[in-house]
Amino acid sequence: MVRLYQVVGFAVAIGLLSGCDGQEGTANGMVSQPDTSAAPTGLPFAVQEVMQFDYPWAMTFLPDGRLLITEMTGDLHLFDVENDSAVTIDGVPEVVHVEQGGLGDVVLHPDFESNGIVYISFVERGDDGLLGAAVARANLELDDNGGGSLDNVEVIWRQVPKTSDEGHFGYRIAFDSDGMLWISSSDRREFDPAQEMDTNLGKMVRLHDDGSVPDDNPFVDQGEIAAQIWSLGHRNILGLAFDSAGRLWAHEMGPKGGDELNLIERGANYGYPIVSDGNHYDDTPIPDHSTRPEFTAPVISWTPVISPAGLIIYDGNMFSDWNGSGLIGGLSSMALVRVEFDGDDAREAERFEMQRRIREVEQGPDGAIWLLEDGTREGSGMLLKLTPQ
Repeated sequence: MVRLYQVVGFAVAIGLLSGCDGQEGTANGMVSQPDTSAAPTGLPFAVQEVMQFDYPWAMTFLPDGRLLITEMTGDLHLFDVENDSAVTIDGVPEVVHVEQGGLGDVVLHPDFESNGIVYISFVERGDDGLLGAAVARANLELDDNGGGSLDNVEVIWRQVPKTSDEGHFGYRIAFDSDGMLWISSSDRREFDPAQEMDTNLGKMVRLHDDGSVPDDNPFVDQGEIAAQIWSLGHRNILGLAFDSAGRLWAHEMGPKGGDELNLIERGANYGYPIVSDGNHYDDTPIPDHSTRPEFTAPVISWTPVISPAGLIIYDGNMFSDWNGSGLIGGLSSMALVRVEFDGDDAREAERFEMQRRIREVEQGPDGAIWLLEDGTREGSGMLLKLTPQ
């Protein structure tokens, strides 16, 4: 059943958790009764509970208005918005579901309508038992019965090296207007590799759509792995979006304090773990960004943290006052955060208390805003639709 509740304003953040990614987890695609016992109040939009999933992570709309939704345990679902039904897409490669990883992002190739290619990110296990993120592309073949499969699956990128840790994969994917593929590769809680050029951990990666390395990347002369890198010194990037001017914005979780929104620039070093506006979890200090001006400082820094996850830059008509704004999901803050941009600058404009850990944000074809609740337990990841009152 789908239920609708009305909501009107915004409230301050709730600092329930530290700036880590938190628990993650699977969707079975089954409709279940929404629980509205903790419905937020005082928001300037209506919130429609659409369907519950188990541990959902990312989503993207197809040109026909249907929605692809990933679940960390390895299921990729095709959700029909018109009749509130979901089916499982076959052919997903083997996925390892761990503390903060599993099946991750899903995006369409810029020419999807002509080539049918989709991209997914996921956690894989190597022959030595170690873990790392990977990105694969495949043909999405849809059948006449409303289902489909991933065919011709090809892994085109991997994190190097794999590690034993189960966190900080990042593995967000985005395409720019030139058709270049961007991948966030987080630090895997290994710290120092974010500054090392023989690993792609703690980096922003830029590739051609087939996974090959562009010859105009900033570090192409420093080795095979360094050639992939566009920027370095990142911790845990869980949101990417391009604005209308082609600027790439990315947010990342700080340690204990110091969540960041960054403008990603060619060859820039964002300083982690040498600098941060937060401290280590044991309260060991980290020098602030202001002490090392050679590192690129965040445009926005949050302490207390919001634990950002998911990012869009809105360009629809349904929320016309928000056109050009960034919308960020908040995990520990249980919020939807709106950011206003002014060229290379940005500021937090509003924060809407959702009383849910928000994992993902997406814009629908009609301009509605869709959210995925973080699934910290089976059946707790609600798909939400926001519309103006």
